[in-house]
Amino acid sequence: MARSDQAGPLVAIRLLAPAAGDQVSRCWQDGEAVAVLDPRAPAAVTETALARVQPTHIVDEHGRRAHPPGTPATAGVVAVVLTSGTTGDPKAVELTAAGRDAIGQGFAAALDIGPGDRWLVCLPLHHVAGLAILGRSAAAGFPVVTHDGFDLDAVAASPERDATTIVSLVPTTLARLVDAGAPLARFRAIVTGGAPLPPAVRGRAEAVGGRVVDTYGLSETWGGVLLDGVPLPGAEFEIGEDGDVFVRGAMVMRGYRFDETATAAATTADGWFCTGDVGRIGSDGRIVITDRRHEVIITGGVNVSPTAVEAVLADHPGVADVCVAGRPDAEWGGRVVAYVVARNPTAPPRLDDLRAFASERLSAAQLPREVVLIDAVPRTAGGKALRRALAQGKRSRRRYPAP
Repeated sequence: MARSDQAGPLVAIRLLAPAAGDQVSRCWQDGEAVAVLDPRAPAAVTETALARVQPTHIVDEHGRRAHPPGTPATAGVVAVVLTSGTTGDPKAVELTAAGRDAIGQGFAAALDIGPGDRWLVCLPLHHVAGLAILGRSAAAGFPVVTHDGFDLDAVAASPERDATTIVSLVPTTLARLVDAGAPLARFRAIVTGGAPLPPAVRGRAEAVGGRVVDTYGLSETWGGVLLDGVPLPGAEFEIGEDGDVFVRGAMVMRGYRFDETATAAATTADGWFCTGDVGRIGSDGRIVITDRRHEVIITGGVNVSPTAVEAVLADHPGVADVCVAGRPDAEWGGRVVAYVVARNPTAPPRLDDLRAFASERLSAAQLPREVVLIDAVPRTAGGKALRRALAQGKRSRRRYPAP
């Protein structure tokens, strides 16, 4: 690949996959930085993204053209990724060539990637989860096969049709493959991320031969930097006394484009990035990410992890999907609310059923005090649940409040 240690063009790519992936590869070969935009986003969303990124060029279905005034990519930067915006307005994250090399070499070593491996990309390229696979490929030299999003039949057939050996999925799509009886054992590795992986989903996948590797990462770290709780080679982690998770390494972002204030707030002078997540060291020495700090529910003075509650409720036979969030409560300060997608919508689980089911594994403070039935859990392109959207009352159907 051409040198990227000087300021140069920043190309916004607005194409469907696999054409978008091909364009990313060409730009990197030419030493250009890329910013992949959602090709299906409304015009207003695209304009907002362009205003944040300020690319020098655009490539879309009409071809390539200059985008004045535009601002060249910062020296060393090879990608600009917009965050999902679950904690506020999206930020433009500057990712470096050194970080791309680090994740490529790290994953190649961790997954023992060899000459016969091909990685299936069915995650959106405008999200770091999809783009990072292309980055690993560029750095480590393994081939990829890119699909235009997740199609159950196409993914299930990919090992035979495309000779793919590794696939990246979000927990929801892995669950769909398991439910459909897909031959998961044909993949040498199934890499999950984007949202917490329910133990029940992992267990069901592994029961049919799936070899699952669960990852944790962020837009600011070129994607996954923990594999089953073990840091990627080259990634350092620290857990603060209050559980705050910090990460340092070449894969950490250069900063937020045009936002020095936000960059300074998220990073330290010696290179540590504050993830905004809460975690702990498990008894086996692995790092366990428990929650986003801002998503912890405080009810009656007790801190409740929504992820921990979700993991239990997801095991209920009547629950197809679930998201837990907090709502204001005049008496308790915060109310634990379970937003449930029923496996059988005509006979959904009720609040008393769920509380009784969970009572053997959760404390009284953790038990949901309200159930809201929904058609689907709203998620980002990377599979992260939009808790705020649910807490604000969107997508609700019926409520079962606690007596």
